[in-house]
Amino acid sequence: MSVARDVRVTRAEYAALERSSNVKHEYLDGTIYAMAGGTPEHAAIAMNVGILLGTQLRGRPCRVYSSDLRVRVLATGLETYPDVSVVCGKEERHPEDDLAVTNPAVLVEVLSPSTEAYDRGEKLRHYKNISSLREVVLVDHREKLVEVHHREEDGSWTRHQATPGGAVKLVSVGCELAVAEVYRDPLAP
Repeated sequence: MSVARDVRVTRAEYAALERSSNVKHEYLDGTIYAMAGGTPEHAAIAMNVGILLGTQLRGRPCRVYSSDLRVRVLATGLETYPDVSVVCGKEERHPEDDLAVTNPAVLVEVLSPSTEAYDRGEKLRHYKNISSLREVVLVDHREKLVEVHHREEDGSWTRHQATPGGAVKLVSVGCELAVAEVYRDPLAP
């Protein structure tokens, strides 16, 4: 993650920047971070996950969002753009910034070499502070591996993973992600 500006900014200044910017930025503790673009493979995997979730959730009170949705973690102040987000029920937006949603049920991050450590570490810790969040899906970039961090009823988190031939269940939304479908490439020879 690279710093876009080396001066401290208020959340209102950040929100104004995001409304007018053609580049996405993360925000935390007064610092704005430029977000790098992804590879075609990254984009395809994120779209595969979005399609799989959207198809399974059709007709149910949940909506699947692309990486254009900004999520705000109220407890920590992080604002970011997950690769895929699912909100169930009425979406809640921050009262001072109606473009930031605060109540995702599921967040998906497709890992990349430059973001893997952050996504698995600090960012995951931020996400786990979202009270509505039930599952975080991490999709590996090096091997066909999908893992789910699931919030149990007692508030603890468990981790499950699947490799080729397997699937992970998203219990909170009643969906399943087959590894073969997550990584499906109709253009491959």
